Amino acid sequence: MESVLDSVQPPIGKPKWLRVKLPTGKKYTELRGLVDKYKLNTICTSGSCPNMGECWGEGTATFMILGNICTRSCGFCGVKTGRPETVDWDEPEKVARSIKIMKIKHAVITSVDRDDLKDMGSIIWLETILAIRRMNPETTLETLIPDFQGVERNIDRIIEANPEVVSHNMETVRRLTREVRIQAKYDRSLEVLRYLKEKGIRRTKSGIMLGLGETEEEVIETMKDLRAVNVDIVTIGQYLQPSKKHLPVKEFITPEQFKKYEEIGKELGFRHVESGALVRSSYHAQKHIL
Repeated sequence: MESVLDSVQPPIGKPKWLRVKLPTGKKYTELRGLVDKYKLNTICTSGSCPNMGECWGEGTATFMILGNICTRSCGFCGVKTGRPETVDWDEPEKVARSIKIMKIKHAVITSVDRDDLKDMGSIIWLETILAIRRMNPETTLETLIPDFQGVERNIDRIIEANPEVVSHNMETVRRLTREVRIQAKYDRSLEVLRYLKEKGIRRTKSGIMLGLGETEEEVIETMKDLRAVNVDIVTIGQYLQPSKKHLPVKEFITPEQFKKYEEIGKELGFRHVESGALVRSSYHAQKHIL
């Protein structure tokens, strides 16, 4: 699922390259007004994403489905952990309507993990994609999915809906996975990405965040692992601590190092590489369908 890391700023003395400009522009102001008026739920606003103004200006927005309480307790993520609320079966229509009201050209859909459900939320996922297609036939889609515990019949529902891009985030390197993504598995995530591509998804995508104590060699190893399962797009950004209860930032990665990873990613054969301190999973998402 998409990391909600942006609501808490790093400690005093943060590097200058992490300073965020306030979102501006006619399109942003218009969409912000619609979101407030109709109480639309975007992860752009709830996560205080630093790229909100830019993305909204491009006609892109991210929506989170299946509630705001996750069954997992990842050490990096600001989403609440606990017992989720009952599934809202009207949610697919609500999301589709929000996209129509906002006149979104490219929508990114993500969700919490719902390990409490037999289908792990995959049926709502399918219904949401179908509702968006019905109500917004010109809107392109990226789905940023959980691992569904690697259960193929759940992943098959996403494949059946056939969004333009299907994304699943590795989040970190192999060595740190147990600490950072407590209930997730590095190889299971790779297998999900391999399965998606094998079954015909045109564009697959994954993201990792840096500053948790990983080495350059480990980052490159993860990028190579992603290419080995034919992932097309990778996003690489800076981890920011959501609260004092979460994992601390071990390092602020320099712009030069992010640029180096971008160049390595292109050499490895990724179709798109987004690498920078403020890059998040949906950054430049509308360009990734090309």
